[in-house]
Amino acid sequence: MSCGDLDHEHGTDCGAMSQPKLESFLFSCELSSKVPFYTFQGDEEEDLEHFLELRTVCIGEGAKEESNVVEVTAKNHLGKTISVPIAHLHINCLPMVSLGEFELKAPITIRLKAGTGPVTVSGLHLIASEASEADSEEEDDDEEMDEEIVPIMPAKKKQKS
Repeated sequence: MSCGDLDHEHGTDCGAMSQPKLESFLFSCELSSKVPFYTFQGDEEEDLEHFLELRTVCIGEGAKEESNVVEVTAKNHLGKTISVPIAHLHINCLPMVSLGEFELKAPITIRLKAGTGPVTVSGLHLIASEASEADSEEEDDDEEMDEEIVPIMPAKKKQKS
């Protein structure tokens, strides 16, 4: 479908669809026997979607020689809440796991299922929002300003008389 075509399924014109705006912020939480879980909710604003992109799980300083299991509880594609272990760490053989870009939609609970930690889970908090018309107009204005720049002409040399 080209941009001039009408999207019959959604009843919108491609040109009218706004591009989602994505902001990212660092995320980190520490799990231990004192604080065994963390729940990530995001804001309640209707036009925002919050995601957590988990990158690493690592054992913190002062951890005992024991297994530490971290699990995540979130909703699957059917809306059913499921729990999945994402890391089984031990200070002597596997002190850190890289998860790549493990992205989950809020709400999410990260739990220290076994062990006493401390275990640090880090990644990115992603916020997706629909770009407002004001944002689109500002971008259009910026593009128009770029087009209106007049090239600078070289100065004319004075002729000797």
